[in-house]
Amino acid sequence: MGELVERVDEQDQVLEVVDRGEAIRHEWLHRVATVVCRDPVGRILVHRRPGNTSRFPGKLNWMLGGAAEVGESYEEAAARELAEELGVQAAPRFVFKFLCAGVISPYWLGLHEAVIEGPVQPDPGEVAWHGWLCERELEDLVRQQGFVPDAREAFDRYRAFKLTTRPEG
Repeated sequence: MGELVERVDEQDQVLEVVDRGEAIRHEWLHRVATVVCRDPVGRILVHRRPGNTSRFPGKLNWMLGGAAEVGESYEEAAARELAEELGVQAAPRFVFKFLCAGVISPYWLGLHEAVIEGPVQPDPGEVAWHGWLCERELEDLVRQQGFVPDAREAFDRYRAFKLTTRPEG
């Protein structure tokens, strides 16, 4: 067996433990944790996936992350993925989750934020290039062909969420 994940239902309740490849093949719901990394001035980290990766090779993304392992919360998975992909120890803050149709397979996507204050040490097997963009630059880039398709939906939901939760002032 390969990577094990928890197969979940439409309410995000665990049904059984399955191989992630099997979950994708059968389009079974499972959990994916992502992190939006911001620097202290609010810019967002954008990265290009390596050209030899199995999912979305060479595509740009504004989130880091991956499947939650068996028994992991969204927050734990997000922190683990941040350490694995960027070499950063942080406690990502949960923002929201949604049922993502997904280009490859449907899944629950838990979106988190983390402010990254120091240098990052990207794993070249996960990140081929990275840079920091302001939201306006990212908004333009997300619509381009070279962007991971599922990341577009997450970006639109994130922007809408931020607009509805902005403090009154």
